Amino acid sequence: MSRQIVLDTETTGLSAENGDRIIELGCVELFNRKLTGNDLHIYFNPERESHEDALKVHGLTTDFLRDKPKFATLANDIVEYLRDAELIIHNAAFDVGFLNKELELAGLPLLRSFVGEVTDTLAMAKMVYPGKRNSLDALCDRFGVDRSNRTFHGAKLDAQLLADVYINLTRGQDALLIDVASNEPVLGAVVAVDLSRFELPVLVATEHELAAHEELLKQLDKASNGRTLFRKNSEGAVA
Repeated sequence: MSRQIVLDTETTGLSAENGDRIIELGCVELFNRKLTGNDLHIYFNPERESHEDALKVHGLTTDFLRDKPKFATLANDIVEYLRDAELIIHNAAFDVGFLNKELELAGLPLLRSFVGEVTDTLAMAKMVYPGKRNSLDALCDRFGVDRSNRTFHGAKLDAQLLADVYINLTRGQDALLIDVASNEPVLGAVVAVDLSRFELPVLVATEHELAAHEELLKQLDKASNGRTLFRKNSEGAVA
């Protein structure tokens, strides 16, 4: 399985095109759907003030960021860290737009030229839970992910929360196998299940269902000039 990076940013405002900058980058690495500990967390000096509304969200003051490195000085290291990985981002268009602007300002190629792909968990959540609230907070609550220490939005903390949400959001059939095999939570494990333990019921078709099936076969016979594969396979099985 490919290497995945769960990524989040904090910014001075909402518009990279109008001069807002990244002030924090948080990345959590997954390999085979397991946390590796090879994470990345950097604060940046954006060389500008944060908008008042943005400051209320992230709480990162100009004084705190004043002695932090500029994005361009670490851009090459960031590119190498992200190279060939699948990026997992909530509301990906926002973070990708800011990262591309920072890379452009640093004279480097855009994300699409060196990462594997970008997966937007917001788009995924909207497909799975249409019409529901699908913010990161809402998904944490839905999946029982603890966010009690989240006073401000922080890129590293949000990436850690999103990694947990992503595992839950994409667990799918694996979760059923894990639940059958054990009561203990297993993250991304492949569990062997002895299917001989299960007695599967045999559902016999009713007369009405058999009649409807025969009528459908007649229509297929007519459309295919008598070459219906189901009849041929059934005859072969009987023979």
